[in-house]
Amino acid sequence: MGENEAMVLTQKNDPVLMTQTMRWFGPADPVSLRDIRQAGASEVVTALHDIPNGMVWDRPAIAARRAEITRAGLGWSVVESLPVHESIKLGAPDCDRYLAAYRESLRHLAAEGVRVVTYNFMPLLDWTRTDLRYEMPDGALALRFEPVALAAYDIYILRRPDAARDYDEATCAAAERRVHAMDAAARLELEQTIIAGLPGSEESFTSAELLRAVEQYGDVGADRLREHHAAFLEAVCPVAEEVGIRLVVHPDDPPFPIFGLPRVVSTEADVAAIFARVPSVANGLCFCAGSFGARQDNDLPGMVERLQDRIGFVHLRSVQHEPDGSFHEAAHLEGDARMAEIVAALYNIQQRSGRSIPMRPDHGHQMMYDLTRTTNPGYSLIGRMRGLAELRGLERGIAHAAAAA
Repeated sequence: MGENEAMVLTQKNDPVLMTQTMRWFGPADPVSLRDIRQAGASEVVTALHDIPNGMVWDRPAIAARRAEITRAGLGWSVVESLPVHESIKLGAPDCDRYLAAYRESLRHLAAEGVRVVTYNFMPLLDWTRTDLRYEMPDGALALRFEPVALAAYDIYILRRPDAARDYDEATCAAAERRVHAMDAAARLELEQTIIAGLPGSEESFTSAELLRAVEQYGDVGADRLREHHAAFLEAVCPVAEEVGIRLVVHPDDPPFPIFGLPRVVSTEADVAAIFARVPSVANGLCFCAGSFGARQDNDLPGMVERLQDRIGFVHLRSVQHEPDGSFHEAAHLEGDARMAEIVAALYNIQQRSGRSIPMRPDHGHQMMYDLTRTTNPGYSLIGRMRGLAELRGLERGIAHAAAAA
C-alpha cells in the first residue's frame, strides 16, 4: 500500500466529531474573533443583532459579516438567531409581512453559505434568569434562576394582575418576605436582571412595557401558540428546503410558563408534536442540554437518541437543581445533565450518519481574569473556553474508547 493510499484509508477511518463553535455577538462583543480561534473553535455562530426584529437581513450585510469572520480564520455556517417577530407568535393581522421578510432573509443567508438557522418561539422574552452573578464555592460567578425571586418581581414590581395565582402559597409568602427586605437598588437590580435584555435577545423592556406586552397575549394560550408556531413553519419551511437551510428551534428557557405566558417547546412531547405537525426536512431542533435539563423530567441522553434525525445544532451545558426548585449553571461536565451520556449519544449518531453536528459550549462561569472585565452574562471567554476544552476532551476520549473496543 502506497503512502497516499494509507492516508486516504486513515482519513476514512477517522471518527466524525462535532464541529466546535463558540457564540460571537459581533464587533461589539468583548470576546474577539481571535480569542475564539485561540480557544480552539473552528467556527462561530452569530447573528446580525443590529437589525431590528422583523426586518430583512440583506445579502451585503451578511457577506460583510462573513468576510470579517473569514479574515479571522474561522467559519460561519450556523446563525443564532434569526428572530421571529412577535406578530407571528401572536398571529396578528400584519404577520404576513414578517413571514415574507423571514423567507427573504433565509434566501440571503443561504446565498452566503449559511446552512443552519436557529430561532425560538418564546413569547416576548429570551432566556430568563434572576441572578447573573451567583457565586460558586470556588469564587466563579454563574447564572441562576430562583422561583421566589421571579415571584417577587412578578407580583410586587411588575404587578401583573392575578400573578399570585400562578404560584403556590409558600412561594407567595417567601416572595412577600423577599421584596419587603429589598431596598430600591436591589429591586432595580432584580428588574434589570430579568427584563433589561440579555445576549441573544434583540429587544428589551421596561416593566411598564413588559406588562403591556404581556396583556397582548391575554387570549393566546398554549394551544393557540402551538398553532401559530405550526403556521410559521408551514410558511417558511418550503423556502428553507428550497435553499438548503435547516431551521432549528431552541427550547424554552426556562422550560415552563413565566409571567402567565405559554411555553410550547419545553419537553420531548412538545418537539415531537412539532415534527409530526410539520414533517419538513427543514424543521429541526437545536438541542440545548441546559434548557431541556432545567426540567428534571426530561431524559436528556434518551432525547438525543430519539430525536437524532432532527438535531441540527447542539448547546452543551449543565444545570444543577436545588431543593427549592431553583437551578444554577454548573460546570460543563458537572451538574445534573449526565453530559458523558449525552456526548456519547451524539458521537454514536455522528458515526451512524456520517455528519458532523455543530456544537457550542453554552454559557460558562465568569472566572479568573474575566472577573475583572466587562462581559456579557454567561458569555465570558475563559469559562466557555474551559467548557469547550472539557467537552472536546470528553468526545475524543469516547472516540478513543470506541476505537479500542
